[in-house]
Amino acid sequence: MLNNLKFNDQGLIPSIAQDYRDGTVLMMAWMNRESIEKTLATGEAHYWSRSRSQLWHKGATSGHIQKVQQLFYDCDGDTILLKVEQVGDIACHTGARSCFFNAVPISVTEF
Repeated sequence: MLNNLKFNDQGLIPSIAQDYRDGTVLMMAWMNRESIEKTLATGEAHYWSRSRSQLWHKGATSGHIQKVQQLFYDCDGDTILLKVEQVGDIACHTGARSCFFNAVPISVTEF
């Protein structure tokens, strides 16, 4: 599976964590080969922290781990989708359930 993935020049690939029960998009984070291997070996999400330049076990300090139920990669092999059970129902470092809470109003104009 890892050979089918297309990592960027930094050896990273974007990954989306989605609630496996209701489909809510929880967060986006980067993964590298090591974090994917660790995720597959443990069944819990591991990511690569670009700011700290280190492996990051999601929820290791907060207790809000992500138990991976399914892992997919897209048709181009350049994005990963993790369907997870979000323990504690908080995925965002702000304390929110999802990192995607900044809604932008859309107005459609007809031509």
